[in-house]
Amino acid sequence: MDNITHSVVGLGVGELIQRSLPVEADPAQHKTRHRLLLAACALASNFPDLDLLFTHLAPAPLGYLLHHRGHTHTLLYLLPQALLLLALLWALWPNARALLRASRFARRGLGIALAAGFLLHIGMDFMNNYGVHPFYPFSGTWYYGDMIFIIEPVFWVAFGVPLAMTLPSRRGRIVVLAVLPVVLLYFTMHGYLGWTSFEALVTLGAAVAALRFMHMHSRRALLLALGVVLAYVGVQASASNKARQAVTAALVLQDPQAKVLDVALTAFPSQPLCWSFASIESDGRTYQLRRGHLSLAPALLPPRECPAALAADAVQEMPVQVPGVLLSGSWQGSIAALRERAASDCQLSAWLRFARMPAVGGTEATDLRFSSGSRGNFTTLPRAAQPACPFGVPKWAMPRADLLGGAKDAP
Repeated sequence: MDNITHSVVGLGVGELIQRSLPVEADPAQHKTRHRLLLAACALASNFPDLDLLFTHLAPAPLGYLLHHRGHTHTLLYLLPQALLLLALLWALWPNARALLRASRFARRGLGIALAAGFLLHIGMDFMNNYGVHPFYPFSGTWYYGDMIFIIEPVFWVAFGVPLAMTLPSRRGRIVVLAVLPVVLLYFTMHGYLGWTSFEALVTLGAAVAALRFMHMHSRRALLLALGVVLAYVGVQASASNKARQAVTAALVLQDPQAKVLDVALTAFPSQPLCWSFASIESDGRTYQLRRGHLSLAPALLPPRECPAALAADAVQEMPVQVPGVLLSGSWQGSIAALRERAASDCQLSAWLRFARMPAVGGTEATDLRFSSGSRGNFTTLPRAAQPACPFGVPKWAMPRADLLGGAKDAP
C-alpha cells in the first residue's frame, strides 16, 4: 500500500488502542501516552519501507524489485525493527521514557501499538498484486492478495473521518473534513474513481461524522471504522475470487488446450465490480500473456464504463467474446528460449525472482502485471550486451518456477 494509507490506518489503530486503555492518573502523562501510541503505531506501519534505502545495492530496476518489500517485510525481521524503533522512541523522547518507567498501561499499549503497526504493514502490502514473502528465510514463496488497489480511499475515509473528529482544534477538524472530499473529487474527475464510488465514499464519511456529532464515543466510531474496513476487505476478497474464475473461464474458451498458470488481478479503487488482469497460459512449448479488464456485472456496469484512467487501454473483444471481459493485448514467448536466457543472463535470472508475468523479448524484459506503454513500466529490464551480475541477490522464490523447470534456487 502507499504510505498515506499505511499512516492513516496506523494512526486510526493507535487511537483505538489509546482509547481502549484505562486513563492515566496524571493528565500530562495521559496526553504523552496519546501522542506516543499514535506515533508508534503510525511509524511501525511505515517502518518496513525503509528497505528503499537498500535499492541502490543493485542497478535499476533490480535494486527496487529485489530489495523493496524485501527482508524488512518478513516476519523474522519484524522483531529487530520493533526493537530499533522502541530504542529510538526511548532515546529521543524524554517524556515518553519517563511515562514508560511509571505506567504499565503505557508499556502495554506501546507493545500492542508496535506489534499492530508492523503486522498491519505486511498484511496491507499482501492485499495487492505486488506481493510479499513473509516467511523468508524458511520459505521464499511470494503471496499475492490481488484484492485491494495500492491506494484505497475507503481506508482514508473510514479511519480519516473519526481521526479528524478527535482533533482538539475546531478549525483543524473543519479543514481535514473539507480536504478529504476535495481529494476524492480530484481523483474522480481524473478518471481514477467512478462517480458512484465518489458518492458512496462521501456518504460513508458523512455517516461517520454524523455519528460523532451525535456524541458517539470515539472508541465506538473507530471500532465502526475498523469494521467497515474489514467488511470491505471481505467483499474485495470475494470479488477477486469471482474475477479470477471469470477470467480463467474466458481464457479456457479462447484455447481449451492451454493451461492457465496464473491470473494476477488489480482492483479498481473503491469499486468491487471492476478489475484489471494479467494472465499467463502455457501449452508446454510456449507461454502466452494477456492483459485486460473486466466487470463482474456487465449488465449493471459495462466494462467500458469502469474508471477510464485505469481501463483506457483495454479496447479489444476476445476472439471468443465473453460478456464483461475486454483485452488490451497479448504477448507470446518460447519456454525453451526463456530457460536458456535465464541460465546465461545473471541479471535476468535475478529479475525472474520478482517477475510474475514475464514478457522477455530480445531487447528488454517487462512484468506485464503492471501497465505497459511504449516505454514499459518500472519493472522493465533492458538487455545488456555484457550483463554484470548484481550483488547480493536475495533468494526469493521465482514466481514462474513452473515455466523454468522449478529452478527456485537458480544463480
